[in-house]
Amino acid sequence: MNMSHAREISIAFQTDKTPAQYIALAQFVNQYAFDAVSVYCDAPFHPSYGPLLLMAPHLQRARLGPAAVSPSRMQPVDIAADTALLASAAAGGAYLGIARGAWLEDHGVQEVARPIQAIRETVAIVRQLLSGQSGGYAGEIYSIAPHVRAPYPLPDKPIPIMIGSWGRKLCALAGEVADEVKVGGSANPDVIAVIQDYIAAGEQAAGRPAGTVRVVMGAVTVVDEDRQAARWAARRSAVLYLPVVIPLDPTVQVEPELIERLRGHADRGELDEGARLISDELLDRFAFAGDADDLIEQAERLFAAGAGRIEFGTPHGLIPETGIRLMGERVLPALKR
Repeated sequence: MNMSHAREISIAFQTDKTPAQYIALAQFVNQYAFDAVSVYCDAPFHPSYGPLLLMAPHLQRARLGPAAVSPSRMQPVDIAADTALLASAAAGGAYLGIARGAWLEDHGVQEVARPIQAIRETVAIVRQLLSGQSGGYAGEIYSIAPHVRAPYPLPDKPIPIMIGSWGRKLCALAGEVADEVKVGGSANPDVIAVIQDYIAAGEQAAGRPAGTVRVVMGAVTVVDEDRQAARWAARRSAVLYLPVVIPLDPTVQVEPELIERLRGHADRGELDEGARLISDELLDRFAFAGDADDLIEQAERLFAAGAGRIEFGTPHGLIPETGIRLMGERVLPALKR
């Protein structure tokens, strides 16, 4: 499934809400022309599929999916079954995001052996089951018996697969087997060409045309009419994840001392102190922050650099609903033009 030519905007949510809040959020977002709605799958928050199934009946247009499920936390046969159920409930269609997963050890989760091979096999098993095939699967990590087939209603079209990664090997795997690669925690146009090169190695190995797999850029988003307040809030949020993502980006050069200082402030909960260390340039590479015009300009730079989809992440605004409304009424129409 080639999704590379569409220019899409999606929105992503943390799974820390009540059932009533998930439903109200879906009804609110449904007013606007988002192409996709994602929910995270971070431990120890709710796993993705419960929130997605609560939201699905209230979203008429947007594609829904988890960003992203880890095979270390969920078996391929269960990923396939939940994805089929979501596809049955989602009027705008479903997608499946898969990643190695983060902070697994902190939450008592042991990472599966050879995680990249595990993701390769997970994609193969999910695709086999959701296409209605039997015949079994004999992998190096997973196997299913020859008689096993999906006993539930199947999607009427292939489910797009997104792989979340910054890494050369996993992006190359995505080039072989996926439809999208999401670079999480980045709004940096310069890294897109690097990721596309990683993906191209896999596309070439699998005999797929260059550009088959598109790049998705997603990061913390804070938009408000009060530009400075929005950028300050985004700086405070960025303190927690910049020490993780800066070293992943080969196009960003900062002093190791800055990363260590940020990590120290994050560990001690000193968000204001850490925020003061983050320059405007650094903020714009790792967050969407400011007023509606700022977001439009950032998104246009990413599209110009080759992004196929941009995902605006939590917390969206100083008040989340205000941020979503600004995106829906100001940012989306400008970018859709």
